[in-house]
Amino acid sequence: MKRVWFVLMVFLSAGMFAQEAQAKNPIRLQLPDGIYAVPGVEMNVYFDNIACTLTPGNYLFDVTCRKGRNNTKFWTFTPKNEDVGTYDWTVRVINDNGVAAEASTKLYVAPADAGKGKDITVLLIGDSLTHGHIYPTRIFNLFQQPDNPKFHMIGSNGPKGEPQPDGVAHEGWACWMWDTFVHRAEPRKVKNPQSFDIASRFLYKVDGKPQLDFKKYFEQYGNGRVPDIITFQLGVNDIAGASDENVQQRCKAILKNADELIAAARAGAPEAILGVGLVTPGCSSQDGFGHDYGCGLTRWQYKKNQHTLNDAMLKHFADYPDKKVFIIPTSLNLDCENNFPMYKGVQCNGVHPTAAGYNQMGDTYYSWMKYQLSK
Repeated sequence: MKRVWFVLMVFLSAGMFAQEAQAKNPIRLQLPDGIYAVPGVEMNVYFDNIACTLTPGNYLFDVTCRKGRNNTKFWTFTPKNEDVGTYDWTVRVINDNGVAAEASTKLYVAPADAGKGKDITVLLIGDSLTHGHIYPTRIFNLFQQPDNPKFHMIGSNGPKGEPQPDGVAHEGWACWMWDTFVHRAEPRKVKNPQSFDIASRFLYKVDGKPQLDFKKYFEQYGNGRVPDIITFQLGVNDIAGASDENVQQRCKAILKNADELIAAARAGAPEAILGVGLVTPGCSSQDGFGHDYGCGLTRWQYKKNQHTLNDAMLKHFADYPDKKVFIIPTSLNLDCENNFPMYKGVQCNGVHPTAAGYNQMGDTYYSWMKYQLSK
């Protein structure tokens, strides 16, 4: 009887310890080192996007910052000129037991005239999010506002399948991954007709062997312009199909390809600022994932995969040898509830937002670029 009682007490104690540990930190919070904003452009942090939990509605998110407004589901701020500066930004996640998690970052508000008088060239590299042309167009239009630098975009793609002269251009291709840009040396037939069977524009053959060569790319597709800023918005296709069992191994392979592409970009543009966009969240409902993937992918699995890769990216680039490589916080400012496609009141796309959502991505890119130009 005593033995049974002892075993029962050990079991109860272990359970209480597990419950206590879970109560202390039952959810994972994910914040990059900086949130970027610029006067006149709305910036948001959606709490569901930073909390890796199935039930964000069960928590209260309490933001401490001198700027902005703390709403139920998001923090929002549209700076004015007098708000330029750097501010502490902290969020506490509260449940019935108290503070469940806490994380901090910095809010950087760049001047509206950052980069004025300069002449800059930008190359955007990405997958279907870039290929949709909407956030590249938003960036281009924002840079046409007064007090901005002269702005050029280069790339082999753009609206209507080709770059606009002195307009919107990029290197975004639907369904592509870090691996595709690094290794696809020849056009290939693919199952998904939207993934495009072209070869990577960055690969050129030397003695019959394909090599990454951004210098040749700039000559061919950039009118000889070497970009001042190069960005990468990749990872959705790389990580979407991962499982809990292989996601860590998948992240290692992704980062290996990222290192290779980034190193090649640096060799071609020695002075450029390089920005790596965090993987964007999917829609807020399983309906969108069911519409796109049937029974092949749940929203929860995608969210876990996305957070795991972003965690790996944040750690990988935190102390990166190349000190001009930065994270772009593209996972924060995207309204996954209201800015994804709907059909008959139900979300109908898992990872591609509406124009309003793409414009939020463009706002994030623009604010980050303005901050870089202000330094």
